[in-house]
Amino acid sequence: MPSTLANTVTRTAVITGGNSGLGFACARSLLASGDWHVVLACRDPARAEAAVEDLRRAAPSGRVEAMALDLASLASVRAFAGDLARRLAAAELPPLRGLVCNAGVQGARTFTGDGFETTFGVNHLGHFLLVNLLLPSLTAPARIAVVASGVHDPAQKSGMPAPAWNQPAALARGELGPAGAADKPGTDSRRRYVTSKLANVYFSYALARRLPSGVTVNAFDPGLMPGTGLAREFPRPWRWIWLHVLPPLIPLLRLLLSPNIHTVDESGGALARLLVDPALDGTSGKYFEGRSEIRSSEESYDQARAAELWDASAMLTQVSR
Repeated sequence: MPSTLANTVTRTAVITGGNSGLGFACARSLLASGDWHVVLACRDPARAEAAVEDLRRAAPSGRVEAMALDLASLASVRAFAGDLARRLAAAELPPLRGLVCNAGVQGARTFTGDGFETTFGVNHLGHFLLVNLLLPSLTAPARIAVVASGVHDPAQKSGMPAPAWNQPAALARGELGPAGAADKPGTDSRRRYVTSKLANVYFSYALARRLPSGVTVNAFDPGLMPGTGLAREFPRPWRWIWLHVLPPLIPLLRLLLSPNIHTVDESGGALARLLVDPALDGTSGKYFEGRSEIRSSEESYDQARAAELWDASAMLTQVSR
């Protein structure tokens, strides 16, 4: 690393799914600070490299690169973590002080190459393995942010179905709890998504109880962000409305529907804050709606479920408990 950059770039952050939407906006916010080396951990190399070029133009003094990571493949997660750990140990990168678990999918019921239901496999299991593999490489003080969603909480009346929790091994097989037994395909895909977001919150709280001193983790709800890629599995008319009609209407939507509706840049900045704000030193095991710390759903504080999820995830991904 050239000496001029070594004097300014002092820490590395990894952002899964950082090539678009919330992850991209978070990366841009981190790079604007000038002292982060940002690694976009992405499945699609071409889209990732295009995002790197866009970020370099937006923040010429920042350091950003892409590395291949497919959260639907445990082998890919292990390869990514091994490569990153090697580069950190060789001082090819500044110390790893930030990890953002952002990537996520929502769609019809399918299965990964490892045999896991895809929504649960990508949104939870892939990130569970990634975090556990990278923990030895984190240099304190370090922060982890897990992107959850307010849709996990039925009390928020988001219009999404309530989670249908089941034993974690059953969720990995694609078997939702009784509340999802009679779902039609459209409802099924949405319920799988909200259930995976509840898993993200359980994971965050369980991880906070296991982290070494100087390393923190918090869960994050970015709110509704019209225009992002989350609607890529929606029917075409709804996808067009999401991408082109709703974004200019965000101020009106806030007034009429909910204050928790944001532009992607607003939510990206709020997510980056979890890694950089000195006021959050030592804050761990909390849930943030944008920039505000709030309580997550009542269901999410079930420590027995969180422990069961941790143990089952460790078994499914073959990591030490």
